[in-house]
Amino acid sequence: MNAQGRFVWYELMTTDTKAAETFYRNAVGWSAADSGMPGMSYTLFSFGETPVAGLMALPKEACDSGARPGWLGYVAVDDVDANAAKVKDRGGSIQRPPSDIPGVGRFAIVADPQGAVFALFNAAEDCEEARPAQEGIGHGGWSELMAAEWESAFGFYADLFGWEKGEAVDIGPMGVYQVFTQNGQQIGGMMTKPEALPLPAPCWLYYFIVDGIDAAIARVKAGGSRILNGPMEVPGGGWIVQCVDPQGAMFALYSQQR
Repeated sequence: MNAQGRFVWYELMTTDTKAAETFYRNAVGWSAADSGMPGMSYTLFSFGETPVAGLMALPKEACDSGARPGWLGYVAVDDVDANAAKVKDRGGSIQRPPSDIPGVGRFAIVADPQGAVFALFNAAEDCEEARPAQEGIGHGGWSELMAAEWESAFGFYADLFGWEKGEAVDIGPMGVYQVFTQNGQQIGGMMTKPEALPLPAPCWLYYFIVDGIDAAIARVKAGGSRILNGPMEVPGGGWIVQCVDPQGAMFALYSQQR
């Protein structure tokens, strides 16, 4: 499956990595192990034998500059440098210039014109090709943009990644929820964030798949997480809940079963 233009990795930067590791192991069912990367502490979250996400400490200098714990999604591209330049040319910004991770690949951290942050990634030639992170329980299943204004945001991402419009869902007073697709497959949605929704805007929110939403809610509450919204049934079946973890990072869970 072609991964270009799709989210292939998720990374949590937080202020207490040990506490976060314990929380997500219990909440999502991941295992955790040190990556062995030289010169830094980087934990790999896995489901079964498959690495799903990464965990690292939020640097002190970032905290001092106002950064807060959060999840970052990586989108696969064929040329990180060219796409980073394209982001800047189209009104976005480069948060971290293109850099190499030896033996892993090349990446850059960027923001769209409205300020939502994401990463660009290209796997190293001798590294296993990054796969779309959408493979069932324990994996990332949906990526959602809470935009300041979704229509112009969609134009930016369509130009950058070739995303196309899928179903547009009328959600009443909250406006339109626009599903987007890549190579014909639904991979996420975006909307203009309602003022009443307790999420910052603009931002990306990532959904991880679990085996039952009620049981998952009990686990995240027991671990100290705060529920922002849900459980809520979504069109097409399935249930979601949006949460803030004990360190303050937003995340969401999805299950086909209540």
